[in-house]
Amino acid sequence: MSAPISINLASEPFRPVRSMLAVAGLAALLLTGLLGFLIALSVSEKGQAAQTRQTIAGLQSRLKTLSGQQAQLESVLRKPENAEVLDRSLFLNSLLYAKGISWTRLFDDLEKVLPYNVRLIQVRPQVNSLNQISLEMVVGADSSEPVIRMLTLLERSPQFGETLIHNRMPPTQSDPLLRFRISVNYAQKL
Repeated sequence: MSAPISINLASEPFRPVRSMLAVAGLAALLLTGLLGFLIALSVSEKGQAAQTRQTIAGLQSRLKTLSGQQAQLESVLRKPENAEVLDRSLFLNSLLYAKGISWTRLFDDLEKVLPYNVRLIQVRPQVNSLNQISLEMVVGADSSEPVIRMLTLLERSPQFGETLIHNRMPPTQSDPLLRFRISVNYAQKL
């Protein structure tokens, strides 16, 4: 038994090219549509970028104008005849900032983080030049563990920030508590 031999006598064998051409044409059409979309998007972005540059240029010119006005006003304030008024103004502003600290809110916030066995002996708020409040406190306790717990509660609280222990004072005969002088950042809005 011999196997049948397939012989093609055509000079050009048949190939299914029509479906391949249809798929290639569809892909070309899709890519042309995508190119048109990207060109439209690019033109739109270019227009928005130009508008943004105009806005930035306007804001920069406004900033330059305001900086010039501020420099002019500061030069007037720096004159020797106005120095006394400037010093008094700075002093009054610092008093107003210090007066703006709410003691009720301060003690309410401290009550949330102070353990029952830690005594607040002294607290003094201070306002720096950036209008940030820091508290200088003296606390007392029978041992250092409650104070350490208070420090971790202070640092975890959203109202308080970084804490720093300045010194530790041993107990005396008149005061049997360990005393710690602590400073902490406080986030009360002025």
